[in-house]
Amino acid sequence: MPKPATTQQPIHDIIANRWSGRAYDASKPVSKEQIISLLEAARWAPSCFGDEPWRYVVCNKADNMQAWQAAFDCLVPGNQGWAVNAPVLLLICADTVFRANGKPNKWAPYDTGAATENLCLQAAASGLMAHQMGGFDADKARASFKVPERYQILPMVTVGYQAPADTLSDEVKERELAARNRQPLGELFFDGAWEKPIV
Repeated sequence: MPKPATTQQPIHDIIANRWSGRAYDASKPVSKEQIISLLEAARWAPSCFGDEPWRYVVCNKADNMQAWQAAFDCLVPGNQGWAVNAPVLLLICADTVFRANGKPNKWAPYDTGAATENLCLQAAASGLMAHQMGGFDADKARASFKVPERYQILPMVTVGYQAPADTLSDEVKERELAARNRQPLGELFFDGAWEKPIV
């Protein structure tokens, strides 16, 4: 189900067509090659000092059901209801310490977000769907995957092939079919001074 953004100005099709759907086809696994391609896209994101603070724990139902189940068990019930059909779950973390000098890296979450958006755009370009989620127990995820304390737990991401919205519960289906929207450009982007709209 294509759901392109209605934009104020033309943007690249990959960006316009990327959206966070919830209906996944449980019968279609994501290949290891596809997963590596997504990670390669993430790897080439920019980062402060080229530090590459991102870390991804990949939980692929097709080849490691135990890891996938551990990740799934961290999700809140509202996300479990639809994510159960996603063949891949990712746990995203950011190293809060620079490798080069051991000092705190306050930009790690920002850089890791850039890497994850690269991954999501690569998913869209590959005919896959990715959905970033904050609805999960970060402490449980840290314990389940033995993530060291220096790494900040960031969102989890589902990846898979899209299925018809009819596969969702009525409540989630309503959100799936709702129109996409964003605030006007002028409310978010300013021209040389705070709250002076750029357009």
